[in-house]
Amino acid sequence: MTPSFAQMSRIPQHPHALRHGAAAISLVIALTFPFVASARTPVPTQDLETAQAAILRAEAADADQYAGEALLRAKNALSQAQAAVTARKPADAIGLAQLAAAEADYAQARSREASLQSELARRRAEIVELRQRLGIEAAP
Repeated sequence: MTPSFAQMSRIPQHPHALRHGAAAISLVIALTFPFVASARTPVPTQDLETAQAAILRAEAADADQYAGEALLRAKNALSQAQAAVTARKPADAIGLAQLAAAEADYAQARSREASLQSELARRRAEIVELRQRLGIEAAP
């Protein structure tokens, strides 16, 4: 007995029709995927703002004087991050923005260290001067 269409789980089709259907599905997936991928990864504005703020803090701490190379690396990384955003490469932009923030924080820390070392040297010189005025020998 021949089964009826109601009993079939799948309706038989011509083999050529299946080939065209698979190609159409592949085409739809290939054209849709870039839009879905770009929709999933937002523009990393928060990371860029964090990096810019870190660079401003480093500049305020005179990092250009005490840690110029690190500050320059931070600025270059931020420029590359902004270029990556323009090129629609958000993953690269995030990494570069985080690198810029880290370099700026390092420059700020180096600047603070140099400033504190300078202050320490000044205080030690004051102590030596006061000891000389009072005629006290330096401690061993």
